[in-house]
Amino acid sequence: MKIKNTSGRGQRELKVKVKTARGRKLSSTRWLERQLNDPYVLAARRDGYRGRAAYKLIELDDKYRFLLPGARVVDLGCAPGGWLQVAVTRVNALGEKQGKRVGSVLGVDLQEVEPLPGAEAHVLDFLDEGAEEQVKAWLGGKADVVLSDMAAASSGHKQTDHLRIMSLCEAAAHFAFDVLDEGGTFVAKVLAGGAEGDLQHLLKQHFRKVANVKPPASRADSSEKYVVAQGFRGHPESDAE
Repeated sequence: MKIKNTSGRGQRELKVKVKTARGRKLSSTRWLERQLNDPYVLAARRDGYRGRAAYKLIELDDKYRFLLPGARVVDLGCAPGGWLQVAVTRVNALGEKQGKRVGSVLGVDLQEVEPLPGAEAHVLDFLDEGAEEQVKAWLGGKADVVLSDMAAASSGHKQTDHLRIMSLCEAAAHFAFDVLDEGGTFVAKVLAGGAEGDLQHLLKQHFRKVANVKPPASRADSSEKYVVAQGFRGHPESDAE
């Protein structure tokens, strides 16, 4: 997915300015102005995606090719459903690509997600006891891809937020170890901040390739990046066998 150049280099652009309204915080005005001028937000509206985050997954998959026809996908923290939309199309969940294998897409989130053809979404906290068994039951077996674009609610304290999201990412990784089939892929959002070393070490023990990337759709002023771990070696309990 390519977005037309909107950097301002080599061309003159029209930028939407938002006036500060009575009762609206300055931070809210800045957020609104950024949304109105964000090419990915505009592209999402044009292409029918539920959010600009869809393009992050598109760009990651264009590079690493893990959403293949026939793949079984689990999306952790799937609301509002942009990643589900991308996965449904790419794994051929609706069977629209004749002659290609038909995949499946399962999403879980703390909040309800608007129904999406080709995807099955459930309200579930995957950190709860028994959540892994429940997801396996919905899957009917193992998964080929585990996705996580989860982020903890911001506390306003950068280091605290970093530790919270790293904790979520590590939990998602352990979840992936339990549900992924051999050769599977784990993709998750992390925040740069110095505490991701343990996660990298953990993933390298269980995957053949681990890459860290900041897709173009990720805002330049954000510290987020994504880890793409491919070639799952198998369930930890089977390593000694």
